[in-house]
Amino acid sequence: MPLNASRNSLVLPILGFLGERPAHAYDLATRLQERYAHLTATRSTVTTLLKSLHRDGLVEAREPGRVGNRPPRTEYELTEQGSAGFRGKVESGLRDSPVASVDFALAVAYLGSLSADEAVALLTARAERLAAEQAALPDAAAAMAELRTLEHGYWHGLVAAELAWIDALVERIRSAELAWAS
Repeated sequence: MPLNASRNSLVLPILGFLGERPAHAYDLATRLQERYAHLTATRSTVTTLLKSLHRDGLVEAREPGRVGNRPPRTEYELTEQGSAGFRGKVESGLRDSPVASVDFALAVAYLGSLSADEAVALLTARAERLAAEQAALPDAAAAMAELRTLEHGYWHGLVAAELAWIDALVERIRSAELAWAS
């Protein structure tokens, strides 16, 4: 886990889930595994992150409650600061995260929390940044045998695929083909 817990990729979906309804660590870990099977979200990791988010004022702990004969569990709910932090993480993940990253994929999962115009602006800014980064990559294949520069082709392919996906998504948003809630 990163030294700064707020940099952990699980923070965004935890804040997103708590924005939907208050929850305890076990519930959050279960929901994370169900929705994001590719992420490792143990209950102990979620508990540690919740305590850190609580210290930072992003979530508020409720008095522990007991359901049936289960042990008492502390539920957490999002604070106003937590809502702003969630929104900031969505925006940053869309705009600033590296190509083909978990942080971008998680930000995309919460794209609908923004207005359509905000989503288009952030995705367009990302596409412009990625296109500039791709253009700046050296053409190493011209200087060396292709076998020694396969990673350049792989990287160009990743960027090209993400750019094409973003372009198609922006067009779907602009044309209202993609139903938008906000």
